Amino acid sequence: MSIQPVFRYLTAASALVLAACATHEPAPVIDRMPPTSKAPTVKSSSSAAASQPGKDWRPDRYTVKKGDTLFSIGLEYGYDYKEIAQANNIPPPYIIRIGQQLQLKSLDSKESTDTTTGVVTAPLGSGDGNVVIRPLGSDSSAPASATSPATGIPVLSEPKALRVPYSEQAMQVAPVKPAVTPVPAAAPSDTAKAPETKPADAKPADTAAKTDTAAAGNDESLEWIWPTNGKVIGTFSDTGSGKGIDIAGSQGQPVVAAAPGKVIYSGSDLRGYGKLVIIKHNKTYLSVYAHNNQILVKEGQQVSRGQKIAEMGNSDTDKVKLHFEIRQQGKSVDPAKYLPGSNP
Repeated sequence: MSIQPVFRYLTAASALVLAACATHEPAPVIDRMPPTSKAPTVKSSSSAAASQPGKDWRPDRYTVKKGDTLFSIGLEYGYDYKEIAQANNIPPPYIIRIGQQLQLKSLDSKESTDTTTGVVTAPLGSGDGNVVIRPLGSDSSAPASATSPATGIPVLSEPKALRVPYSEQAMQVAPVKPAVTPVPAAAPSDTAKAPETKPADAKPADTAAKTDTAAAGNDESLEWIWPTNGKVIGTFSDTGSGKGIDIAGSQGQPVVAAAPGKVIYSGSDLRGYGKLVIIKHNKTYLSVYAHNNQILVKEGQQVSRGQKIAEMGNSDTDKVKLHFEIRQQGKSVDPAKYLPGSNP
């Protein structure tokens, strides 16, 4: 076989390989990842809270305006004016200035309640005084004789561990027997066998008062009654000065607490209300009793539902009547939606 045909064959094969390499395109890269999309917008905690119904609408801060008093601000936002003063370091007689910034939200952070367990957690540093704190290095050992008598186990008070240098004399010293102090077993208590007795002077009224006090901490179980008897001569209005209802009556007629709670204001410092009583029932509701002739309760006093708190009058008004309001987180709401039926 001639070499020339073989050479031509190899040359032709090489040319085909080079042509294939020159015209071959790289394999396409396919992106198999899902198409990208914009990240979901996450609402801030404040905007999320504002979008949910029933959330606290009150601001974290309040700027004092002309005509404001600490009493009126407390009524407007449903806080005890003394708590506002304490949170903002305002001493009596509680003078505030126009433009002054008042912290309001800190009033709710004094103590927190675990909604799952109902346990109230006090702030740090509010110990009950039963914790004993000793400096490092101090002797914190308990006495050896502090043993419950009920166990009957002897208490060992000796020997005390001592370190003695090694010597032949020390090895020959007889060991000291521990001093055992037997503790007599606790005698059976006759009182433990006695049947449990209840006090004979327990009254149903005490139980009712406790029920009212417990109900004051729960918005759902809060039951209202009419604060006084009489004809309703002024109805609720969202606008104007009709923030409650007016009930006609006679001078000195009893005015009672419409629900259990704590008196957070008792006085006549709020213009247009006369002699006024404000009761805070829980974190959500408070009630207002205005134009009284005489006030019978003091600030800080706990009252039960139906307890007489004042006598009807015409202080700072033109006729004898009771102006009654219910406020939800400071906002005036229609008392007719909470009071039972018609006024007796």
